[in-house]
Amino acid sequence: MKLAFDTDAGIGRRARLVVVVLQADETLEPELARITALDGVALYHSRIPMAPEIRADTLAAMERDLPGAVRMFPEGPGFDVIGYGCTSGATVIGSRNVARAIRSVFPDAQVTDPLAAIIAAARALGGRRLGFVTPYVPEVSRAMRAALEDAGLAIASFGSFGEGDDRVVARISETSILRAAEQVAGAAPCDAVVIACTNLRCLAVLEQIEHRTGVAAISSNQALGWHMLRLAGVEDTLPGLGKLFTR
Repeated sequence: MKLAFDTDAGIGRRARLVVVVLQADETLEPELARITALDGVALYHSRIPMAPEIRADTLAAMERDLPGAVRMFPEGPGFDVIGYGCTSGATVIGSRNVARAIRSVFPDAQVTDPLAAIIAAARALGGRRLGFVTPYVPEVSRAMRAALEDAGLAIASFGSFGEGDDRVVARISETSILRAAEQVAGAAPCDAVVIACTNLRCLAVLEQIEHRTGVAAISSNQALGWHMLRLAGVEDTLPGLGKLFTR
């Protein structure tokens, strides 16, 4: 017996989002799932090979693997936004090169990454002077600082955990991140404090950071989720995710 059926727009009737996640990342997927848990928004993931050691050479190597990672997404009506989930990788590869690699497979997709999203978030919040927190080794932190400054943002103060192993970064406690953000924001006047790295567990403490520092808090995963939603035309305000999502 052949049964009749109807079709509709599917799960992603408002937005179809996809994100490429690093092999070593343990944080991005749970945090993005919380950010995008909206009716009519679908989120899909793929993984990309990445050595656990965070260095310029290991980060740059991902550029050649990006097209293969996005080819793993299902074919169909297409995607609204594709995100590459690595702040340091986007810094080393360059946001334009990230977009070029992804559009070699999905030429019509909008593309973003955490670095581009942080810059967009800072501008949306009117922030020009940033307190800046990273977990990275010095060469990676320097490159990211330079990228933010090239975008017209000033680094008012800076601090890093100085950790080169992504497996360790995923274990840095939320309390440590909160304390670090307070220290950096308190070191010099700033408009916002940025906590970079998709593997740092920031989402649950962003509002505490804002309350204790008096300035907006921007994290890689929060900014990436916000930018993907906004690029897809989803303008919902969301409680509990920092000032960025109240706009």
